[in-house]
Amino acid sequence: MRVELSGTHFPLETLGPGRRLGIWLQGCRLACAGCMSRHTWAPHEGESVDVATLLDLWDAALADGAEGLTVSGGEPLDQPAALAELLRGAARLRSAHPRHGSAVDGLPADLLVYTGYEESELDASRHAALAHADAVVAGRFRIAEPTRLVWRGSANQRLAPRTALGRIRYAPHLDREADGPAVQIVVTPAGPAGPPAVRLLGVPRRGELSHWERWLGARGLRLRERSWRP
Repeated sequence: MRVELSGTHFPLETLGPGRRLGIWLQGCRLACAGCMSRHTWAPHEGESVDVATLLDLWDAALADGAEGLTVSGGEPLDQPAALAELLRGAARLRSAHPRHGSAVDGLPADLLVYTGYEESELDASRHAALAHADAVVAGRFRIAEPTRLVWRGSANQRLAPRTALGRIRYAPHLDREADGPAVQIVVTPAGPAGPPAVRLLGVPRRGELSHWERWLGARGLRLRERSWRP
């Protein structure tokens, strides 16, 4: 099965506990005002890849000590069949992979999904897609409702554990405020394909994007395009 992909990154350290593989799917019909990832909205402007390719990345990340997988977007539940296959395969690899517990808390690697949909909006296919998710961050991003809760962009969003592993892993974080960096900066050097690219990974606090834009500019990286502006 193929999936429309926006990008991946390992290690991701700002969307869930520990060092994680981040996978961002392409396409979002919700288009929340103020979203920092407008470049992920158009459904066919990413890369079409086999789910098996992403599972190979997950297998390699587990071998390198990954403590979790975070799937975001875009909107992962706009591709429910592909998401279901990805999470099913990720759970299988996690079970088969030799590991001695994560550096965070001694637990196996967990599977976290971000979605803008509320639980009440999930149809049968979207429910099925989340069958192997250990936890879900759900709800539209609302720019007028800022929050300091860790890994959430607005106060309405809920971090909901769905499995025994999820309940143990995320129990300390349900009401925890962020106490470290909310954004991780990844710079891809210039190459034949174009100029340097900067990715800001995480859930920025209010005003933080402008702060990092100034910070990058002071170091000679001036952004030509910004994914959080039309």
